[in-house]
Amino acid sequence: MTASQALHDESTSLDSTAHLMNRISSQLASQLSLVALDGRRRPTPPALVVVAHGSRDPRALSTVHTLLDRVRELRPGLPVHLGHIELNAPLLPDTLAALDTDEAVLVPLLLSRGYHVKRDIPEMAAESGVRARVAKALGPHPLLVEALYDRLMEAGWADTPGTAVVLAAAGSRDPESKVDAGRTAGALSERLGVPVVPAYATTAAPRVSDAVQALTARGHHRIAVASYFTAPGRFATECAATAPWMASAPLGPHPAMARLILHRYDQCMATKGAATFLRGAGNCAASHQQAALAT
Repeated sequence: MTASQALHDESTSLDSTAHLMNRISSQLASQLSLVALDGRRRPTPPALVVVAHGSRDPRALSTVHTLLDRVRELRPGLPVHLGHIELNAPLLPDTLAALDTDEAVLVPLLLSRGYHVKRDIPEMAAESGVRARVAKALGPHPLLVEALYDRLMEAGWADTPGTAVVLAAAGSRDPESKVDAGRTAGALSERLGVPVVPAYATTAAPRVSDAVQALTARGHHRIAVASYFTAPGRFATECAATAPWMASAPLGPHPAMARLILHRYDQCMATKGAATFLRGAGNCAASHQQAALAT
């Protein structure tokens, strides 16, 4: 064995040991957080169930798992689970059926209001028999703007004359989804100091390619596509391909995403108090329909 190989093996071993120690420390902190100062066990809080859409792209599932690991690191002792609306296991009904608690807060890993948030998720929760409440969609919120801004910086953003941004979102037939995307685009525009136009991969108009053409016609020759997706997938890839200048990566496991998931959980818990959990599904989002962007 050469000296360089020995050093490489030693480095790999140290990295593996460090990773194992971090996992042990995290698990120990999680266990200790369940014990009060007087030695008695604290009551387990309602489970946080993050509800992802699901994707055929294997990168999406890996990304979501990494994001949930960040959530667990931020809130040791909180039971954190994953359920999907479709395409990936575990599906949400299976996750709810397997919970070791009968109380849960469901936080949609979705960036705006729409059919999934208003109908699919509450109906799945109601059919499960779990005492569950459904939180608001993640957006709009300043933490999303923070994540979008950082992703653009990572992609090489530079504010020069003629610059503009297309906020590329999935799209929905629900008009409130477009309102939410528009608010996020407006907040990102204020942060960047350039025009930001919301556009969509499917269902809604304008499409991302049409928005790029419209901005070009208005004299913007440096147009970036900001990927307003939670994880890699077909829509994110197709939208990035339309970028005439640069495209940012999906939001993924950005630290602001983990903080926002916990914020939605806490917000839902505080809406009327944890005692208002309903058999089936209550909806925290209904209490926040008129909430401002900063809430």
